[in-house]
Amino acid sequence: MDTIKCMNTFVAVASQKSFTGGAKRLSISTKLASKYVQQLEEKLGAQLFNRTTRSVTLTDIGQAYFDRCVPLLDQFDELEGLVQERQSELAGPIRITAPTAFGSKELVEAILPFQLKHPKVLIDLHLSDQRVAIVEGGFDLAIRFGQLNDSSLIARKLMDMRIVVVASPEYIKRHGRPQHPKALSTHNCLLQMASVDPEHWKFRIDGNIETYRVNGTFHGNSPRAISHMALGGLGIGMCPLYVVEDYINEGKLELLFEDKEASEFPLNAIYPPSRHLTARIRALIDHLAEIYSTQRL
Repeated sequence: MDTIKCMNTFVAVASQKSFTGGAKRLSISTKLASKYVQQLEEKLGAQLFNRTTRSVTLTDIGQAYFDRCVPLLDQFDELEGLVQERQSELAGPIRITAPTAFGSKELVEAILPFQLKHPKVLIDLHLSDQRVAIVEGGFDLAIRFGQLNDSSLIARKLMDMRIVVVASPEYIKRHGRPQHPKALSTHNCLLQMASVDPEHWKFRIDGNIETYRVNGTFHGNSPRAISHMALGGLGIGMCPLYVVEDYINEGKLELLFEDKEASEFPLNAIYPPSRHLTARIRALIDHLAEIYSTQRL
């Protein structure tokens, strides 16, 4: 019996509250995950899970064991990382969660040279537009935009991202170019509902931050959805620059109020303070910080 492997399986199943979910996270079969947990329970002489046909929950002993397991496995991982660092060879998994739009292109492009340089590092990237719980989800790292609201997490700033207002030449030809943000009330604005206050757009007017109420016929929770509707001429959108930069360079979208931009969000690498950063995770964060240090998207 491989105790570390069984402990890892136990923690994955407990985190996912499912043998199927835990097995998927470890890229093993559900049957094998069940076998490893059973071996661990037999060795300990204790039942770690309450099992029903619909749910898997920790027993009191299982919860106590889980609370001790997580830091022990982190320390074991850190020990392996120390050896790797001394050998100048990084290896092992890194589980990352990131927003769908940014993660599917910009983040992947930034990670690619890191993996080419360190082929033994396994990147497990989970894309979601929901705020995924880092610890409960078993993630080593989260890449997120915006201010860090959870004081129990640690954030390392990677870059600042511009938020821009755009419209297609066709829309401007049909409806005119608004000369001042207050004119947006007469235009069809495309609202990104994942933002903090989608119906109020901020601008810098004479050195002061002013807020203007907007509305329109399309609401979406993805910045790429907003950008594509703007491309189609439906209305005026407010998007992260990285989403629309290519379209602007190609003349398919035009920047509005560039001299009045007031919104930008930091891009952060976030991790729990209880998690010991292994050499490979530290190296990836350093790599991303270097990639983005010269960029202000």
